[in-house]
Amino acid sequence: MSFDRSKTPTWRTGYRFQYEPAQKGHVLLYPEGMIKLNESAALIGGLIDGERDVAAIINELDQQFPGVPELGDDIEQFMEVARAQHWIELA
Repeated sequence: MSFDRSKTPTWRTGYRFQYEPAQKGHVLLYPEGMIKLNESAALIGGLIDGERDVAAIINELDQQFPGVPELGDDIEQFMEVARAQHWIELA
């Protein structure tokens, strides 16, 4: 089964993506704690706004980083992990 890039990701209720100076990076805050995101996840997370679908996120990052092999597959993988961890919802 292939990933549906027409789905629009949103952060789950109670989850907030933000830059945290104390962590020197982007984090995902939620009621039980915090997840520090690596640079790649932070770039993807910064584009999750409830407006862009996965295809638009891939397109935006492809424009910022042209020629990166398998960029779309990596973003799909992040979305799958984020959904499995209940960080995002895909509609």
